[in-house]
Amino acid sequence: EKEQMLDDHSVLRNQSLFSLYKTPKYSGEDENRRRSLELNMRSDAEQKVLQIIAESKLIHEERIELEVQWFFRQLGIDSFYFRGMKPRKIAKHIMALYAAKMLSATSSERSLSLRLHQEKQTGAIYIVPSVPTQRKDNPSEALEFRIEREYLQEGYQKPRKDLCKGKKFRVQVFRTTGNVSESSSTKLRLFFVQQSKFPEESVDIAEPIDLNKIGDSRYVEAASDRFQKDLITVLSDAQNQLGPSVKVIELKDSDTGMSEIRVVVAYRHGTTHSFFSGITSLYHYYGLHSNRKYIEQYSNGLCSFSLYLYKGLKAKNEKTLLELGNAVAKDASLIYVLPRTSLSNLFREEKLNAQEVTYAYAVWKFAHQFFSAIGDEKDPSHSSDSKTQGIISKVSSNIKREMMTEARVKEVLFANVPIIKALYADFEAKFLPGGADYVDKAEEIQSLITRTAVSDLDMKILSCMCKFNRYILKTNFYKPGKIAISFRLSPNFLQNSAFFSRVPYAIFFVVGAEFRGFHVRFVDVARGGIRIIRSSNPAAFAINVSSLFEENYNLALTQQRKNKDIPEGGSKGTILLSADHQDKALVAFKKYVDALLDLLLPGPEIRDYLGTEELLFLGPDEGTADYMNWASQHAKERKYRFWKAFTTGKSREFGGIPHDYYGMTTRSIHQYVLGVLEKKGLNESAMRKFQTGGPDGDLGSNEIKISKDKTIALLMEAAKDKTIAIVDGSGVLYDPEGIERGELLRLAEARQMTNHFDTSKLSPAGYYVSVQDHDVTLPDGTKVDSGMLFRNTFHLQGKFLFGTDLFVPCGGRPAAVNSTNVHHLWDEEKKAPMFKYIVEGANLFFTQDARLELEKWGVVLFKDASANKGGVTSSSLEVLAALSFTDEEFNEHMQVRGETVPPFYKEYVCEVHRIIEGHARSEFDCLWNEHVASGTPLSILSDLVSEKINQLNDDIVKSSLWENKSLRERVISAAVPQNLISLLGKETILTRVPESYLKAIFGAHLACNFVYTHGLHSGEFGFFEFMQSYLVPSS
Repeated sequence: EKEQMLDDHSVLRNQSLFSLYKTPKYSGEDENRRRSLELNMRSDAEQKVLQIIAESKLIHEERIELEVQWFFRQLGIDSFYFRGMKPRKIAKHIMALYAAKMLSATSSERSLSLRLHQEKQTGAIYIVPSVPTQRKDNPSEALEFRIEREYLQEGYQKPRKDLCKGKKFRVQVFRTTGNVSESSSTKLRLFFVQQSKFPEESVDIAEPIDLNKIGDSRYVEAASDRFQKDLITVLSDAQNQLGPSVKVIELKDSDTGMSEIRVVVAYRHGTTHSFFSGITSLYHYYGLHSNRKYIEQYSNGLCSFSLYLYKGLKAKNEKTLLELGNAVAKDASLIYVLPRTSLSNLFREEKLNAQEVTYAYAVWKFAHQFFSAIGDEKDPSHSSDSKTQGIISKVSSNIKREMMTEARVKEVLFANVPIIKALYADFEAKFLPGGADYVDKAEEIQSLITRTAVSDLDMKILSCMCKFNRYILKTNFYKPGKIAISFRLSPNFLQNSAFFSRVPYAIFFVVGAEFRGFHVRFVDVARGGIRIIRSSNPAAFAINVSSLFEENYNLALTQQRKNKDIPEGGSKGTILLSADHQDKALVAFKKYVDALLDLLLPGPEIRDYLGTEELLFLGPDEGTADYMNWASQHAKERKYRFWKAFTTGKSREFGGIPHDYYGMTTRSIHQYVLGVLEKKGLNESAMRKFQTGGPDGDLGSNEIKISKDKTIALLMEAAKDKTIAIVDGSGVLYDPEGIERGELLRLAEARQMTNHFDTSKLSPAGYYVSVQDHDVTLPDGTKVDSGMLFRNTFHLQGKFLFGTDLFVPCGGRPAAVNSTNVHHLWDEEKKAPMFKYIVEGANLFFTQDARLELEKWGVVLFKDASANKGGVTSSSLEVLAALSFTDEEFNEHMQVRGETVPPFYKEYVCEVHRIIEGHARSEFDCLWNEHVASGTPLSILSDLVSEKINQLNDDIVKSSLWENKSLRERVISAAVPQNLISLLGKETILTRVPESYLKAIFGAHLACNFVYTHGLHSGEFGFFEFMQSYLVPSS
């Protein structure tokens, strides 16, 4: 009977002030009976514990009863402990506590050394001294780190032990009301971790909040009506946003006048890390302490923290408890954004507050990325030898970057906290909403830096930090509900950089709990993919973090050159996952996108020094192809008026034209392959081909599949090549006799890596080497020590690849072939290169100096900016359709329902294919003709064509040509797919599409068609002649 009643009410607790829990609904005899049962149980347990301790003979018999009575009656342990603990375990805890008190009494430390831990897969119990005023080596903080990592699965690092196995847990934390003894002021803190029990294991997060469905039954039964109401409000808010929801409730006891506050925080579980320990550090900073804390996880994916706080001795007494609670609530979003970083000690030690340490983190990352670029002024004395000067500048910048590690910048930051505080004060004055007119303090801060910096290097690092505030145009730093911090930077700080040849149009900088990232664009109307950058090990992360902005810049610049014949210029976004959060790609992507939208959408929380509306168009790239649907719908939910065009590469049901499904990128690449075959009089079936990027990827799978395309088959005598090697994420697949095509097609259709290839279909000389392999002997006797190293360097292995006709890189890291390793592609004995023809599919696989060396050896090479543009053309036309249609029309004509494809959509895809192939072949012919005429390397010609088109485009946009209505209409009619004009009409398109975008269409169409047809050297008369076809009405 006792067990049954305690089972029914397993979260009963002693009714301390403002208890979370309500007293179970007993009355009269039932209530007396309940109290009697609980007292009897505790009395029975007390007697058993006395007996166990006496039998152990570890405590003097005169002390046993006193120690047991104190533990049960005076210490003030929550009754939850006694209900869940067996007498033998209680006895051990009492003896451990007694031993700790004896040790403390005889030690000079005088602190209580008590650490009681019991961990199981179903939960845990921890008991430690409660020392809320202790910042360093706080035992409770160490436990919070452990609990959030092992049980809550939200630690900074992954769980080290297989405790939770993916289950959900709840945590209850209590502080004893009494001290450990009459002579000590030390209290204990108890942590109880339990596996959650849900009525329904999985509830969709979109369903209305019903605690009886999503909450632990024990918890819901015990929660008071008032608490449930507050909790449902907070959970409902968290359900409808990506970031945390916070509510502060003031509680007062009418009899005693004592008060405390309840802070309730809710968010989507797994969207941050270290929040348990971070929120504790936050309220400690404000001098608040907790009597009890409750953490609940719910079956719909939400979680909540309920903190009961009171003012400690070190609280900021000039503020009321409620004011301090509201300060905690305000800063909770910063803790959610950056809960635990390498700078957190500055916050825990109260050297910086929450806002200052968050700002310091951002300025730290900024300084590390741009130290080698800012202030590198070009020396005019070397202008006569720009190539040599460029090499020297680049080498110098590389040396500076390699020397300037994040650790070195952090060291300077820790040593100059007053300067960081001054920088933050200047930042706050500039961007705090509703603040006074900003007065720039940069000169004052620079003077402080000059007086206090201990070395020239420190001064340069601090000066770089000082530039951060000056070049920020807007930020979401003070916006409630943010989930990452974003900054729109003016790119002018790169004007004197020798490292970056062209100043971008705009830079966005974003930092979050799991990542940091950039978005760079080179013109106002621009589009490009968002790339996730992962790191396989700490060494790879160190390389990636040091070159993050440079990689982003180069990708965007390549995109700018590639986008020459579409309305949008080039842009690119990168998201570098933190070393310990390689599995958080989707979480990081959502935060990145939401933070960008914060700066695109006007609001009073953001002080805007830019003053103009910006359009961003995002596309898929490495690691983000599956996220485009979400980004588009999220932009719609946030009421971004261009949400339909915000992302490209969406699935068909969301109105997208998926590149991989329709082989858009490969359509362009293969036109270059066909062009080479035609010009050289070659047969595709006789070509020995090598590709990086496997059958699981977009480019890799479609490069394999396109040879069976019926249209291509009609053009070629034989509809297949002879692929001898493929390198992908899983390893190396090689067969000098040609990899069996049917098996390759099977993998390409299934989008599987080469580790799924049936190796029985390889010739005796063929092999597959996995990245996991070690000490492998190949058929020719070659020893492979490391499969990973073999994969990473296979493209340089002349032993297997010399004599290959065609290389099509469809994947791989940037600069895989560069000036330091390109010599591996030359056979000194045969005086011949490894490959005869290269058509770059993957972006930046070759550096420019490597390309020029290859071309010097006679290799016919078409670079990425020319060959790999089918995807961007497809995406551009996807954007155009989205901008042209109303929501209703978009739903009818662009969204595919199951296998039902709207007739317009089917026709539009065909139009896109035609335009891609036309643009690719036009540029191929232009490049080939210029190369034959001048002998200029194709790699240089590709850039010259891009620059010529882009410059002409800029000139056209600045001219008055747009004002000529009849010309405008003719150009738009020629540039826009005909079935879109047939459906909507030219006037409708001209009315609906933003003028900035129409101007971009106008300029791009005229510029690219002129250069493709008239070449690089046609002057003003040639352009006049070209324009006659648009200016003179056709008969």
